[in-house]
Amino acid sequence: MAELIKPRRLSPGDTVAITAPASWVDKEQVKAASLYLEKIGLHVRLGETLSMQYGYLAGTDEARAGELNAMFADPAIKAIICARGGYGTGRIADLLDYELIRANPKIFWGYSDITFLHAAISRFAGLVTFHGPMLIDLGKDEVHPLTVQNYETLLHPSVLRYTEAISPLQTLVEGEAFGPIVGGNLSLIVSTLGTPYELDTRGKLLFIEDIDEEPYRLDRMLNQLKLAGKLADAAGILIGDFNNCVPNKRKVSLTLEEIFNDHIVSAGKPTLSGFKIGHCSPNIAIPMGLRARMSTYEKVLACMEPGVEA
Repeated sequence: MAELIKPRRLSPGDTVAITAPASWVDKEQVKAASLYLEKIGLHVRLGETLSMQYGYLAGTDEARAGELNAMFADPAIKAIICARGGYGTGRIADLLDYELIRANPKIFWGYSDITFLHAAISRFAGLVTFHGPMLIDLGKDEVHPLTVQNYETLLHPSVLRYTEAISPLQTLVEGEAFGPIVGGNLSLIVSTLGTPYELDTRGKLLFIEDIDEEPYRLDRMLNQLKLAGKLADAAGILIGDFNNCVPNKRKVSLTLEEIFNDHIVSAGKPTLSGFKIGHCSPNIAIPMGLRARMSTYEKVLACMEPGVEA
């Protein structure tokens, strides 16, 4: 694991680059959503992958990885925001230049399929990255104010403190834990197992979320995490939103609560659920790799410092 480094905060007039490292995206939708970034005083540069399509991907692996490497190398670009998730980030992990990324630390922002890149960049570059709403989320109807406000933290750094003022939190296992936040989309976390980018949960706060997965699939994925030792190794567990994870193929099903009880509660680590982080509204941004404290007694997740350098 590389030693932890943080990117610098943004200032008015800085340039942020928009890229599509996973699935293809509607460029016009991106242009409309990027107006918000310009409104808060940032210059926006649109990547070429926003106009590419290779099946369900935004261009070939070489094109997507090459653009991301070039954006990290470009000193004029101060932040990189992913336009959307989808599929395919694991295909480019071997093509990224992690020494280049570490030598040019800057804000990297996204979630869902971007989880694989968060894990890879953390392991080999040591850079704090941000699990936050995609740019196209800003272009949706009736965007929650808290989702939009996430982007303001790029200019005005603050220390994350998630309490029940944001959403109700439920205690699954009592306790308090400290450690860096890791994780993201459960499907993508599992896809790192057995690869050089395997998520390391030792002494860390493991965050999980997902969308549109049937309970039997979540059961299988959590069982795989358990068998891989990832739940036992974690200092604490944070459960985000599991949007539309309902039985369709198999109507006779375990509930999510039963699945969490069988795999997560049985691990015995302090666990809070109910975080509005992931495929939900609002979608609160969290710094990945940054040390934080969770307490089921206070119902809080609190980082120890800002995710960016002043």
